[in-house]
Amino acid sequence: MKFHVLKFQSVKSTNDLAIKRIKSGKIKPAFLIAETQKKGRGQYGRRWVSYKGNIFISLYFKLRKKMSFKLITKKVYTIIKKSIEKVADVKVSIKLPNDLMVKGHKVCGILQETVVFNNEKYIIIGIGINLSKSPSILKKKISYLQRYSDNKIKKNDIYKTIKRNFEKFILK
Repeated sequence: MKFHVLKFQSVKSTNDLAIKRIKSGKIKPAFLIAETQKKGRGQYGRRWVSYKGNIFISLYFKLRKKMSFKLITKKVYTIIKKSIEKVADVKVSIKLPNDLMVKGHKVCGILQETVVFNNEKYIIIGIGINLSKSPSILKKKISYLQRYSDNKIKKNDIYKTIKRNFEKFILK
């Protein structure tokens, strides 16, 4: 199975858009991309600073009965980590519960949520990658991916790699 790709100029939040789509019956697996977010969300409802030029993706799909949330979480982090490493040619580490790090600095946040529609459970995976700019947050080591790569990192390469890896390892 493949993800249906939808691109948006600006959204409130890609995860909120995914929730809205599921609750309106648009339940086929989707890969939502936004150029900007007005009210991106992080863990515990914290604000995710969404600078233009960075990457904002949410993807969603129906959880099969035999899929454990714990196993999916592990796969999600691994897929995104390996996708970034391949495209950016950098070493990425996982910092639980929801961060991907390069040289001790956060470059990616992941927000997973579940929604029930018609007695079926769906998972939404929000991915925010600081590609070209990072926010300054007191007492937090945050950076952006392009800082660590000698190559120009193209958004489309990241989108395609993440999408392909999710289709290969999750939707198969």
